[in-house]
Amino acid sequence: MFRSRSKDEKAPTEKVTADLSKQPRDPEAPKGRPTPKRSEAQSQRRRAQTVPLDRKEAAKRAREARRTDLARQREALNSGDERYLPARDKGPVRRFVRDFVDSRFAIAEFFLPMAVVILVLSLFGNANRSLQNISLLLWLGVIIMIVIDSIGIWIRLRKQLNARFPNESKRGAIAYGLMRTLQMRRLRLPKPQVKRGERP
Repeated sequence: MFRSRSKDEKAPTEKVTADLSKQPRDPEAPKGRPTPKRSEAQSQRRRAQTVPLDRKEAAKRAREARRTDLARQREALNSGDERYLPARDKGPVRRFVRDFVDSRFAIAEFFLPMAVVILVLSLFGNANRSLQNISLLLWLGVIIMIVIDSIGIWIRLRKQLNARFPNESKRGAIAYGLMRTLQMRRLRLPKPQVKRGERP
């Protein structure tokens, strides 16, 4: 029962261990860790090739990457390509808000031209009291009209967003739309993708 093994029984195990010790170990696999998968090894090699050795080269590559990203963003702002738009303009909610604003007239978009007219009148108003009064009344009228129009856009836009995107985040979307109304249509970025009167 407790007899010792014979030489013939010990031989196979000694032979196996000898064979294993003779096998060459993977030089890239660290001791005590499994060999990495091929895809992981390739990605590590690729990363090692692309990482620059000095800081000047790293800064140069970062500048080039930034320049490429900015060029893509400018192109996307003109074409409306969603992939390369800045984060504030991305997503279906923001796209709908842009289309909603661009499809209608807003009094606020004429604020800049009206402001220039009122400014000219106020300059001449220093000599003429009646012109000064007219310019003040125009300022007041323009501001009241913009406020009323903006409230109307805010109510309609909120209603449309709640109906179309009930489960999506709409944070900042209405303010984004109202800020867009303050810009003249031809100066808006991203460029308008719908015509006036067209349903978004």
